[in-house]
Amino acid sequence: MVLLTSLWRTITHTKALEDSSGEIETTFFESLYRITYIAGLSNSDHSFFYKLYSNTVKLIIATFIMGEVLYMITIVSSLDIAIEQMNAILILLMAVFRYKYMRMHEPVYKKLATSMQFSNLDTSTPARKALVEYWTERSETYLKLMVGLGSVTLAIWDVYPLVDDIDYNLNVGLWLGVDFSRPSRYPIAYTLNIVAFHCAGMFIMVNDTIMQTHLIHLVCQYTVLADCFENIIVDCEKDFEGLSRDQLVRDSRFREVYIFRLGLLVEQHKNILMHTMELRKTISLPMLGQMAASAMQICFSGYQVATTLTVSLTKFSMSLLFLGYNSFELFVLCRWCNEIKIQSENISYAMYCSGWECGVATMAGVRARLMLVVTRASKPLVLTAGGITDLSLESYFNLVKTSYSALTVLLRLRHE
Repeated sequence: MVLLTSLWRTITHTKALEDSSGEIETTFFESLYRITYIAGLSNSDHSFFYKLYSNTVKLIIATFIMGEVLYMITIVSSLDIAIEQMNAILILLMAVFRYKYMRMHEPVYKKLATSMQFSNLDTSTPARKALVEYWTERSETYLKLMVGLGSVTLAIWDVYPLVDDIDYNLNVGLWLGVDFSRPSRYPIAYTLNIVAFHCAGMFIMVNDTIMQTHLIHLVCQYTVLADCFENIIVDCEKDFEGLSRDQLVRDSRFREVYIFRLGLLVEQHKNILMHTMELRKTISLPMLGQMAASAMQICFSGYQVATTLTVSLTKFSMSLLFLGYNSFELFVLCRWCNEIKIQSENISYAMYCSGWECGVATMAGVRARLMLVVTRASKPLVLTAGGITDLSLESYFNLVKTSYSALTVLLRLRHE
């Protein structure tokens, strides 16, 4: 295990880690940077050989998508095969659209990755260190779950052509321009198909992990800031041992320390809100497309699950895992968008519990700053899909119900 870990760290040594803003960014984004690097999608590495590798991967993905589209246009003759093709094409086209949009807003994502380091959020206390560690572990866990589920899905799709009843078959319908149904050509066609399929699969997974890691990073910042607000007096009174709260409020040095720290926290709150709004702008349109595509994919995947159960166990497993990945990926994104809404609103509760009633609100300028923070936090930031629907767990479950309704209609049409 140690050898494998060492090998993994060696082959995924990306410049993104060298350019990291500090320990927090490295800890939070290390796994993401390494996976992005191995997938050929790193924007930080510009060496000749890596650029060659990256462009080759992107060319393979583009060719794979074209092959799928041509297959659907020229060869597909039944509803079941058409639905299978549409599923594969939809998820890839949405991944390309989201990736292009992320590349257009690359400075925003870099700023988001470095925001916690540069904002000087106080993570010196054991409680805040535990918060950062907790959210880092959650990010790592969900990244592994997403990549693990995606990898198992790819593996099942690799096996299917080898165990089905068709002599010369590929895991997805692909137009290659030549007849590969010969013993001499099929191994080459199968190998090329598997390589392209895995490149496309990794491309989809990397897009999803980039989004969810940045969302969890924002959640972490809100929770740390809430703890800072809630314990602001405790943090300020460390250098004033032996003084009661009443004495502290009357102490001029304490007043200076408190007002300075409060001003710093108010500025940090403003910055986090700004970063959240920037992210909202960059994901709004892609997530609108993602929600629409996911609704169709869940419906089509459910159709395949329902129609393949009695036909082929392997085909059923493929469809079930594909449905599971699509549902889980959208659930994760909506779950963390929903958490950002909750944690941004929680800032006002943290401010209410900050001990303002002991007399600090009588200090010059303190009342106005407290009211400013409460007012900002009272209207939580809601991430949306194109401004049409909120990205929340409620929206996710509504979408699943809509997909199920469409699925029942599709199954009824099939029986008729």
